[in-house]
Amino acid sequence: MDWKGKEKIQEKGLPKYGDGVAWFRGAMIGKGGFGRVYLATSKNPRSKYSCLPSVMAVKSAEVSVSGSIQKEREVYSNVKGCPNIIRCFGEETTTGENGLMVFNLLLEYGSGGTLADRIKKLGGHGMSESEVRVYARSVLQGLNHIHGTGYVHCDLKPDNVLLVHSCRRTGVFEFRAKIGDFGLAKRSQGNKKRKLEPCWRGTPRYLAPEAVVDNVQEFPSDIWAFGCMVLEMLTGKPPWDGEMESNAVDILRKIKEGLPKIPNDISKEARDFLKSCFVKKPMFRLTAEMLLNHPFLEGVDVVEDGDEEFEEAEDLNEIESFLLVYESDDELSSSSFHDYCSIDSGEDFFNYLSEEDVDDEFVSSHFDEGKSKEAETKGITSSIDDSGFDQSIKASMSSRNGRQYPISHTIPAGV
Repeated sequence: MDWKGKEKIQEKGLPKYGDGVAWFRGAMIGKGGFGRVYLATSKNPRSKYSCLPSVMAVKSAEVSVSGSIQKEREVYSNVKGCPNIIRCFGEETTTGENGLMVFNLLLEYGSGGTLADRIKKLGGHGMSESEVRVYARSVLQGLNHIHGTGYVHCDLKPDNVLLVHSCRRTGVFEFRAKIGDFGLAKRSQGNKKRKLEPCWRGTPRYLAPEAVVDNVQEFPSDIWAFGCMVLEMLTGKPPWDGEMESNAVDILRKIKEGLPKIPNDISKEARDFLKSCFVKKPMFRLTAEMLLNHPFLEGVDVVEDGDEEFEEAEDLNEIESFLLVYESDDELSSSSFHDYCSIDSGEDFFNYLSEEDVDDEFVSSHFDEGKSKEAETKGITSSIDDSGFDQSIKASMSSRNGRQYPISHTIPAGV
């Protein structure tokens, strides 16, 4: 992903994609192999009919090459309903210059940037354990929900975790960590006979041993990547950091041969938590549900905002005509926005999955299924505050959080 901090990314020579029915397209703030990301503002954010926040992110690609973004839209439809996952407000096809047809994915805006940005701001010193625990718990809750819906994220890393302003502070922290970028996510094969995948998905530094050796990526692979994220938050340095591990080949060799180095200057609970994530054999690795009950996360003051979802518009091209009445005096926010795309640049971060591979997995029938499911849903009430960032719906995950899972786990020798 090409990102220039708060500077607008140059669009010289690129075709303009046009505005939506109910939103203005702003500056391009991200660019990757599967599309571009723009800051967008609602044309009439205070309208009681508006189903969009005042500011959002729009991931766009020409319709002819938008298969990966459409596949990502399908995943968002299936994993929605968790406050620790970036919200998707729908999709829309717009017409750009010279009649260019563009597919747009409307996403929640992360005003706090990414978790990677937060780590970099500390200059390699790492976060306090109290801050790490808050973000780790939020990500684990989102990951637990994703796995519960049958999906494997396959590219969990600090760049793909957004910090979203919360109407209720999580202790002293005003941002909630939310998982985004489902461009490489896939359905878990579970106990079914696994198809031999030609390559692994994701970023080398965060790959689990089974992904490198056998091209197998299931729920435990996400747990390994999560452990790498926690290690990076604690130390301020990426996993496998060192002079000899500066390229992907060396990193993959290290993953096959050993384990990430766990520092000694962290608490006993933190070390045990990381060891639970860095178990070589995936069958002995703790699940997200088990890790949520680990002593390292005890006492974390996380206020649940409920599902905090806006009423989702599956296809904004079908909005009734009375919604097209708007005021055009909105001004584009200059707040920064970060990584919503799947592909990163640089020798340490690259992807072996081509766009053609992703396109083959796309199933177009999900649009009709999504609409029929939404038509059956009753009793949903939503309200957007003046800032347009957050909203609360009286719902909780108490049934999920109330369950107890073992945290003592005996690992046989040699794993």
